[in-house]
Amino acid sequence: MVSANTLIKNALNVKHCVVDNYNFYQRPAGVVTLEVDLHPLKTYADRCPFCGKRCPEYDRNRYPKKWRALDFGGIIVELYACTQRINCKEHGVVVASVPWAFHDSSFTKDFDLTATYLAMNINKSVAAKYMRCDWKTIMRCISRTRLYLEPNLKERYEGLVNIGIDETSYRKGHKYVTVVVNHDTNTVVWVGLGHSTQTLSEFFETLTPEQRASIKTVSGDGARWIDACMKKYLPNATRCVDGYHVVTWAMEGLDNVRKDIWHALNKDSRALQNANPRGRGRPTKEDEAVSKQIAKAKNDAKLVKGSSFTIGKAPENLTPKQEAQLEYLALTHKQLFRAYKLKEQLRLALKFTNIDDAKAELDSFFWRATHSRISYFKELAYKIRRHEKNILNTIKTGLSNARVESVNNKIKLFFRKAYGFRNTQNMIDMIMLGCSNIFIPLPNRGGSGLKVA
Repeated sequence: MVSANTLIKNALNVKHCVVDNYNFYQRPAGVVTLEVDLHPLKTYADRCPFCGKRCPEYDRNRYPKKWRALDFGGIIVELYACTQRINCKEHGVVVASVPWAFHDSSFTKDFDLTATYLAMNINKSVAAKYMRCDWKTIMRCISRTRLYLEPNLKERYEGLVNIGIDETSYRKGHKYVTVVVNHDTNTVVWVGLGHSTQTLSEFFETLTPEQRASIKTVSGDGARWIDACMKKYLPNATRCVDGYHVVTWAMEGLDNVRKDIWHALNKDSRALQNANPRGRGRPTKEDEAVSKQIAKAKNDAKLVKGSSFTIGKAPENLTPKQEAQLEYLALTHKQLFRAYKLKEQLRLALKFTNIDDAKAELDSFFWRATHSRISYFKELAYKIRRHEKNILNTIKTGLSNARVESVNNKIKLFFRKAYGFRNTQNMIDMIMLGCSNIFIPLPNRGGSGLKVA
């Protein structure tokens, strides 16, 4: 037989304390509440929540403080204990810590960890409803859990060799965060608000000279603010421009050509229709001929409008219907087909593994693009010529920004599940906790929340 004291402590998973009293109460709404009065053992009392040292008592609160614990079979559990303030030589006058809760929290450790685990895997509204707490409370639980599992984020700065840098939006109105990812561990190293030279400089300023010297390669898009920071802080590192972004530039130019042709066809069909208004009576042969021309122009415009997916795919991935559509575009809209061939040439050039072959193919693309009479691809050709060295570095090192893009997708998923953030620090804590190799321990499941391989 175990005592009621031991039974309650084991059921609630609270340790290093003594249960003084407990009782059940029924609220007006019919909700049953278990109230437990307890106090920490003398060994764990009067300790600083920051350094853990025992300190002299400063004053004591006459009224007990309440902590929410995890529900016990649908019964709300509340813990009550009198708190006191202590005078720490290092941190001054602070409220003494208790073994069952984090500092400055009105919930037990198990409650914070469980709420965080749910919030990382389902949307915050459902997690808040299940835990019977406020939506903002879930965000604070995430921050406390992150601080508990990894109190020193600067440990991630050790051993950086290959990093990736990219930005992602977190709110409408061009609100961005800059994310630095460690390619070797596939974890987020640093997150900062904004996307500029000043923002990225904050990350490099936090690194020691030895940590900056250990970085050998940096991948990212063609942003000039990344180049500016590398020139200042990493002059000896290799800059890589990811092939995915290069092909994206070509896709944007190709889509602009398609839109221009589509708009021109729509304009011609409207002008033809306005110049030949339909009169009363039976249509003449001329009216029928004009109607056929207008219908053909509209169908042509519709075909060009719907070709976005076709011209965006590689030739080997086209369906028979898309192949026929591409052949029709080659016969009727040679400028669009020429832009498509340029896009394909650039895409295939990035698949070369030999630097000399890739350089020759990029030179061929530059000549063809600058002589294509397509303004978008002329601009693209000069842009690629500016980044040619960094593109060849990507082919040489084999380093891509795929992991950074996958992290960005995970971050955007966090944003959607959270339905936005009122506190940007909560957002950063969620990113650092979710995009890492740290797992969140659940009550009586084992594990310590430390990093795993």
